[in-house]
Amino acid sequence: MEAHLRRLTLLRQALDDSKAEFRPGQEDAVQAVFTPPFRAVVVQATGWGKSMVYFLATRMLRDQGKGPTLVISPLLSLMRDQLRAASRLGLKAAHYTSGNEEDWPAVEADLKKGVTDLLLISPERLASDSFRDLIASSSLAKVGLVVIDEAHCISDWGHDFRPDYQRLGAMIRKLPPTTSVLATTATANSRVVEDIQAQIGPATKTLRGSLARKSLRLQVVAGLDVAERLAWLSDHLDDLPGSGIIYTLTIRDAERVARWLQSRGHAVLAYHARLGETRGGDEERVEREDLLLKNDVKALVSTVALGMGFDKPDLGFVVHYQSPGNLVAYYQQIGRAGRAIDDAVAVLFMANEDADIHRWFVENARPHEAGVRAVLDTLENGPRSIARLANALNLTRREIERILTTLSVTTPSPVVKVGRDWQRTLVLYTQDVEREKRLKERRSLERAKFEDFAKTGKCLMMVVREELDDPSAEPCGRCANCLNAEILPSTFDPDTLQSALLFLRRSEVPIQPRKLWPAKALTKYGFTGKIPDQNRCREGLCLSLWGDPGVARWVREDKLRGHYRDELVDAAVEAIRRSPFDNLGWICAVPSLRSLTAVPNFVRRLASALGLPFADAVSKIKETEPQKKQLNSFHQAANLDGAFAVGDCPPGTALLVDDLVDSGWTFAIIGALLVEAGAGAVIPLALCSSRSRGDDDE
Repeated sequence: MEAHLRRLTLLRQALDDSKAEFRPGQEDAVQAVFTPPFRAVVVQATGWGKSMVYFLATRMLRDQGKGPTLVISPLLSLMRDQLRAASRLGLKAAHYTSGNEEDWPAVEADLKKGVTDLLLISPERLASDSFRDLIASSSLAKVGLVVIDEAHCISDWGHDFRPDYQRLGAMIRKLPPTTSVLATTATANSRVVEDIQAQIGPATKTLRGSLARKSLRLQVVAGLDVAERLAWLSDHLDDLPGSGIIYTLTIRDAERVARWLQSRGHAVLAYHARLGETRGGDEERVEREDLLLKNDVKALVSTVALGMGFDKPDLGFVVHYQSPGNLVAYYQQIGRAGRAIDDAVAVLFMANEDADIHRWFVENARPHEAGVRAVLDTLENGPRSIARLANALNLTRREIERILTTLSVTTPSPVVKVGRDWQRTLVLYTQDVEREKRLKERRSLERAKFEDFAKTGKCLMMVVREELDDPSAEPCGRCANCLNAEILPSTFDPDTLQSALLFLRRSEVPIQPRKLWPAKALTKYGFTGKIPDQNRCREGLCLSLWGDPGVARWVREDKLRGHYRDELVDAAVEAIRRSPFDNLGWICAVPSLRSLTAVPNFVRRLASALGLPFADAVSKIKETEPQKKQLNSFHQAANLDGAFAVGDCPPGTALLVDDLVDSGWTFAIIGALLVEAGAGAVIPLALCSSRSRGDDDE
């Protein structure tokens, strides 16, 4: 009884509510930290209060003189919310991530003094030699509780597997058996729970609760194309309760949907993992999260970067502009809404492009064997940094990093990192072909189940809960299927649709100039180091994105037949006249040896329409592999070394035109050559970007 009263007192203190009571299962989860086998997996609905369990346990452990709590958590939004909540219990909490490196000395000093109660880290920290040294030399050496938050990430059978999480198994096996370990998740079926148990201890308790979300009303809308979904969002965004999240699968879609809704007068902002790249750290993401938390925007249009752990109890809606890959991810995302309100809405669009995007995700969920072998073979010749590996191998830097991470978490590992370099060890590498095959089949099956879910006549919430092995799953009585009626109309104003179609036609994106030549990639041209300002292309313009309707569809069709229609000339003229381009002096085309006439013919017609002279100033003197096959900057640039020659060209600003743009290196190289030959500034123009959707999936 005394222990119960102590736990209840702390709960009420944390919530600042003298009448608060534990939610069903919460107190049992706290108690599991203090009783053998000191290992527990907690599977509870989002919003149930899993973080409160380890806050209370930490306070009690620290009061007993035990060491600090170490929380491994995958996303920074989770960490920021938890740091605010921990302070209510008087816990001194800190986080140690790539986003706050300036704070590391102070955090390390506090850990060595033993005054830190709770430290939150991302799983990637576990790969750092310096962090492992910090564990050994600070109060973390006698850690009191290890929390694996969003523990489904530890399982490669889970919907959001992260290789760095697999370091946890080895770490936990080294802990004393009386050190408590708590794994928490809202999205683990029985198979994933078994995998978590296998990694943190065979005697692990499982504490599972109901996954019902009684406040949520679910609806599925199928069959709408891009323009129709944009029209629906514009017409119905204000009909959705409160503020919320609109999920997209890619960064480019998040940016575009946000631009569209902003143009229609809606208070929305885009949110994705690349926001911090422009201003450093995660400052811009934090600002946008805060705007949503304060209801100062109607919605954030976001990739999965705004996901696990984002805590806004009054979030009123979640809209999926495109569908997630499986039902578990879907439950995770709709669970952001309706935590502390009686009514919230989740609308799912089944988009035409979903199948292609998810097929790419399934095929690229794990490193390909050929890439793994190439990395290992290269390391056989000596240590290499990631940059040197990228120069040697035609693989993206992200793929190289992923391969090395995946290899490094295996025990024993065939690679080891020493300083900045990766080295081959004596451990032989053997691919588990059957396991890889089963995982791919599993993900394909999960996607098929999701597509069946979108067509079902059963209760939508019940189907989701059954997929998560919730034994208490039952009809919710609130979804569109239970009510046999739409929660929101699936219709939209035809005039709004026309505006959306015009927006898509005019949905140009900038072509950012390259600023630095890849080292040793362009030896024939002698280009190296920083690209001088005068030789650098100005910001250019791309009319469309591959796979879109309108202009992109015309480009796709016309490229196959070798002639670009006059409507594309008209679209280019419109875009140029709306652009800030000024004082254009002349136009030239990017040449090709595969298609000799398509682009020059188009550019001549464009020049005539603009009343500008066409100059045949650039020739291609060497056949090259398609740029699309070159997977990193070094190879993209090196593939074009010595491929182009520039003759006499007029003075003045040149408009350099190509049909497709991918890496931007073709424009960068020809632009520099044109300036050296006497041209003024060079402005790139492309009809379509051919970057794959998989290039920006966060």
